[in-house]
Amino acid sequence: MDRQTLFNIINFLYRHLTRTEFCGLENVPPTGGIILATNHMSRVDVPLLFITPSRKDVNALVADKYLKRPFFRIILNAANVIWLDREKADFAALRTAREYIQNGGAIGIAPEGTRSKTGSLIEGKAGTVLLAHRAGCPIIPVGVTGTESAIKQLFTFRRPKLVVRYGKPFYLPPISQAERSLWLSKCTDEIMCQIAALLPESYRGVYKNHPRLKEILKSNSKK
Repeated sequence: MDRQTLFNIINFLYRHLTRTEFCGLENVPPTGGIILATNHMSRVDVPLLFITPSRKDVNALVADKYLKRPFFRIILNAANVIWLDREKADFAALRTAREYIQNGGAIGIAPEGTRSKTGSLIEGKAGTVLLAHRAGCPIIPVGVTGTESAIKQLFTFRRPKLVVRYGKPFYLPPISQAERSLWLSKCTDEIMCQIAALLPESYRGVYKNHPRLKEILKSNSKK
């Protein structure tokens, strides 16, 4: 199975089995290297980014634990994902992702590093910051809702309501070598708060009272 066939199958399934709405697609450039940074609550999330209507080249960093599961391995290999070893600093995977972005591709990544079991944001990790810095590309925050209960609803013959919101692209500030740890922390918080601003309050988790989130929400309310 090739990538286009997989895209068509996934698109068909989401269109007929769910009620999926894509919002803010005007914020996603049709070409050029970008990072789509999203919250992550379910295995349903990654395919949603894959079928982003305005981009046909969305790839993703995916934990290599799925290589041990034949069903997921077949599908993900067809999607040509970039396998990531989360047990170590996988510089080879980050290099592949960087090159893909610099060649004009779109990479989807969950800064949390794993699925949230709470249905809301958990603490972000620095990998997305490092990738964006090395690729020199904009980040587009993505807020996904409804996926945390989607599979359960499907098993009870209900069509889950899924919403994917794309925020405005932004760049991270230049790296501060003198205060690298602080820079990484602030940039990670910036990405997570930009995602949180696209989500209802109940989804914001550990970032719900973050000062930077309050600044973003206040700024957005004035537009």
